[in-house]
Amino acid sequence: METLRLADDLEPTRMGYGALALAGPRAWGPPRDRSAAIAVLREAVDLGVNHIDTSDYYGPHTVNAVIREALYPYPEQLRIVTKVGARRSADRSWPAALSRPELVSAVEDNLRNLGFETLDLVNLRVGTEAPVLSVQNRYSVATRHDDALVESCARQGISFAGFSGSGFSPVQSETLEAVATRLGASVQQVMLAWLLQRTPTTLVIPTTSSVAHLRDNLAAAELVLPPDAVADLDAVATR
Repeated sequence: METLRLADDLEPTRMGYGALALAGPRAWGPPRDRSAAIAVLREAVDLGVNHIDTSDYYGPHTVNAVIREALYPYPEQLRIVTKVGARRSADRSWPAALSRPELVSAVEDNLRNLGFETLDLVNLRVGTEAPVLSVQNRYSVATRHDDALVESCARQGISFAGFSGSGFSPVQSETLEAVATRLGASVQQVMLAWLLQRTPTTLVIPTTSSVAHLRDNLAAAELVLPPDAVADLDAVATR
């Protein structure tokens, strides 16, 4: 599986796995089916994924606990990327947590609940003046507000991990479905393949709680979109 070298001993697979869906509704509480969550994590690693995206505020705490239960002791090649800068409130919102004590506490929570002595890569929800290795934001074939940022990251060798939302317009959905049908692929595979072809430093972190869906997502790493398909998909954002 194709990788992206970010630093010495840090070369994640461009097709990663996002652990958000392993929590309950709205990323709150434990998984609906803990055994299924464990199976998905193990399957991802067995299929060659060495890049898992998580955070201790998923749950909070519960997703990292499931990751540890499923994969510890961790394979040598596995790289777990986490994030800090937020916390969870009782109303399930995501308020900022950017003070020094909050950031220190968040890192310590991730270390403890994942069972690590050090963390491979930590994303901060709000930018800093420190050297940047990775950026993560909402970005998809139909959500292109960060086009300039994606291209800037590529020029600087910074990885950009895009995650998508729902709510595509009927015209956008129709175009995606037409391209998918033409290529004999699923809509999700087409969206993921488009991201992987967008720039050489783009990472994708599709999330799922289903082994079947996981396999479908990972197959997108082998899907090459021809120029006419890319042109059709690029036009989606302008409609």
